[in-house]
Amino acid sequence: MGFQLQVKKMNILSIVIVLFVVLETLNVLMLYFTPGTRRGNGVGVFNAYEKSKSDPEVHAFVRYLINWVAGTKLIFILLLIVILLTGSRVTKIYSVIGLILSILTFFWRLYPAVKTLDNDNQITPKGYSRTLGMMIAGILGVLSIALILFLVFQGVV
Repeated sequence: MGFQLQVKKMNILSIVIVLFVVLETLNVLMLYFTPGTRRGNGVGVFNAYEKSKSDPEVHAFVRYLINWVAGTKLIFILLLIVILLTGSRVTKIYSVIGLILSILTFFWRLYPAVKTLDNDNQITPKGYSRTLGMMIAGILGVLSIALILFLVFQGVV
């Protein structure tokens, strides 16, 4: 009964935060349990991942970094869940702004690196960097539209 009441009270910001949490949770599960996959942003797209297996020391380091990324994502997922359960309207507004700003950093450091790797044929399938960039841009678009709609229709702007 309480959950049903909460669902009825969910605004567009809460909905996009839930969708982001679900998406990132799936990514964390994939990183922990099937890191070598080429689906869902798995590291199997990087040819160096398979090559690292030939050097146990390097592969141990690669596995450590994969688990570190997954653990970091898990921290943010749990913080977002706390914000969903206890956060005010203002907290949710700033949380979505924070998500947008932090995701934008992908285009500052990660996108140029993955694009270079793609151009150097170090990623399979070819063109993955473009697909990833479009996916990240899509997530940014959804978050931005939700934020604008919330601000306009909640009378904040």
